[in-house]
Amino acid sequence: MDNEEETPEQMMDEIYANGGGDDKRYRLVVNGEQLDVEAYAALYSGRTKIVRLLFIADHCGNPMMRSETLRMAYDEIKKREDTQLFREVVQKIDGTLGPAYGMDSAWIDSVERRAEQKKDKLENELNAYRTNLIKESIRMGFNDFGDFYYAHGALGDAFKSYIRTRDYCTTAKHIIHMCLNAILVSIEMGQFSHVTSYVSKAELTPEALEPVTVAKLRCAAGLAYLEVKKYKLAARKFLEVGPELGNNYTEVIAPQDVATYGGLCALASFDRTELKNKVIDNSNFKNFLELVPEVRELINDFYSSHYASCLDYLGNLKANLLLDIHLHDHVETLYNEIRHKALIQYTHPFVSVDLRMMANAFKTSVAGLEKELEALITNNQIQARIDSHNKILYARHADQRNVTFQRVLQTGSEFDRDVRAMLLRANIIKYDFHQKQSRKI
Repeated sequence: MDNEEETPEQMMDEIYANGGGDDKRYRLVVNGEQLDVEAYAALYSGRTKIVRLLFIADHCGNPMMRSETLRMAYDEIKKREDTQLFREVVQKIDGTLGPAYGMDSAWIDSVERRAEQKKDKLENELNAYRTNLIKESIRMGFNDFGDFYYAHGALGDAFKSYIRTRDYCTTAKHIIHMCLNAILVSIEMGQFSHVTSYVSKAELTPEALEPVTVAKLRCAAGLAYLEVKKYKLAARKFLEVGPELGNNYTEVIAPQDVATYGGLCALASFDRTELKNKVIDNSNFKNFLELVPEVRELINDFYSSHYASCLDYLGNLKANLLLDIHLHDHVETLYNEIRHKALIQYTHPFVSVDLRMMANAFKTSVAGLEKELEALITNNQIQARIDSHNKILYARHADQRNVTFQRVLQTGSEFDRDVRAMLLRANIIKYDFHQKQSRKI
């Protein structure tokens, strides 16, 4: 334990008070059934706004919420040019929202006709640029093609077009622009290995990186690490995001997501010292946490050993987190890691713990708690043994007397060996003894 942390007595007092279930200081009123979809969608822009709405519609399990998200997705797509995504939304609606939200063939034909005309125009312009061999014009031509394909949902073609601008980049800013476009499309396609690659490529030109660009790259890297379950690395990246991010990357991530992703990954992977220094005392990250008070209080409760309140926050947040397009696959793993860390942190200061009181603090049964503790003891994460009859956990503290004797004996043996080696070397030098190399026949 650090010096600034609570003493065992203080922690015990907090745990007793918390375990009684009377701590009502922090209570969430938001749950999955009450998610304000309109407010949530307003946090995002571009294609991700539509994709997130469709994800909620597929996973919410609430007919009213599903209808609302599909209606919003339909209206949003009609402002854009992605006819394939439009067809998918209409198929999902399946006539449940009335004739106003059906297949608009006239709109589809109009959009696709304009798309063909624009594509022909872009091809003619690009061919002219290639004939004139003007690198900047060719770069912009491929970039325009990338924007065109991205707007129409052809993400693979958009990625190829953006990448082809690399050979025509003449400045560091051009390279960064290419990397950001490649990262955006890669996130949409779920190709996070590409995200990591192009984040690294962009970071090779630090002299051209503006603060807002640095913040975007850290968000993208955090998402890539989150996807491959490297939660500690993900937490570090999200915690390094500067306030310059603001609402400048809403086509990928909202500031509220930075707080949620970073906070949960930190809780699951940081020790108490790191949690204090890198999260709670991090002035930049505090700005993000202020946007999501539930996560802020969750982190503070965990650090302060207010486990009942901490678990309440986790329970109330879970339904919403399961509707997050990037976090949903990791919720169970993160929650288990956080709970295990809480159990370890609870038992650490004490020689013995009453399992009944501990079960009350963690809102579980004594039998269920025993199984959790058994798994942690088996994995050597808690040094303890369980008295199942009396329902008490006893810490296994090392025999300091025996350890000291063993260390003294080991030190003596090493000293004796070193002295013998020095005496042998001194005698060899004194008598000029050396072995002659045998001749090879």
